[in-house]
Amino acid sequence: MDSTIEILKNELGQAVLDSGKMIGTAMIISLIIGGALGLILYLTSSNLFFKNKLLNSIAGFIINVIRSLPFVILLVLLLPLTKIIVGTNIGPEAATVPITIAAIAFFARLSEGAFSEVDKGVIEAAISSGASLYLILFDVLIVEAFPSLIRAITVNLVSLIGYSAMAGIVGGGGIGDLAIRYGYYRYETGVMIVTVLILLILVQAIQLIGDALATKLSRR
Repeated sequence: MDSTIEILKNELGQAVLDSGKMIGTAMIISLIIGGALGLILYLTSSNLFFKNKLLNSIAGFIINVIRSLPFVILLVLLLPLTKIIVGTNIGPEAATVPITIAAIAFFARLSEGAFSEVDKGVIEAAISSGASLYLILFDVLIVEAFPSLIRAITVNLVSLIGYSAMAGIVGGGGIGDLAIRYGYYRYETGVMIVTVLILLILVQAIQLIGDALATKLSRR
């Protein structure tokens, strides 16, 4: 018990900080790039906008390839790219690269689904009124899809927590790394229990907040 408390006292703060950096960086980049890709996938598949089967198929294929790979395998495959980008294969900075790439592909599909849920009648009405493309996209499409996008962001964030924990397998740092180094390799069961509880509470809190926010926006 004393050793568990000492380990947590010395290591937990930094582990939480490292996980926060990985998740925060990946979340921001995935929302921007993944959201843009999701919008492109939607626009190139819809007759109301710029249907382009070739572009849609190419983008969809690349995204599907990334999504089809288990995250642990993706971690290993991207080691050379990670080395080029951040100069190292270990630590939270290195783990952020594959986490971000996986999150981009995941959120691209989630956001595409959110845009696809928007009533076509609303978009057709905006087009018929002569609204500009900018207004249609930002004042109609994204506004109408916002509750679904909030749910997609929530799912993406929960997935990122899981990715960051798995990054500990290759020395990525963070809570997952702490659990593996002490809870698994050194048989410190107390450390494993505490890290699992932290992840459980964090995921539940994010899911509850995301669901509540999406429900509130849907009622407006």
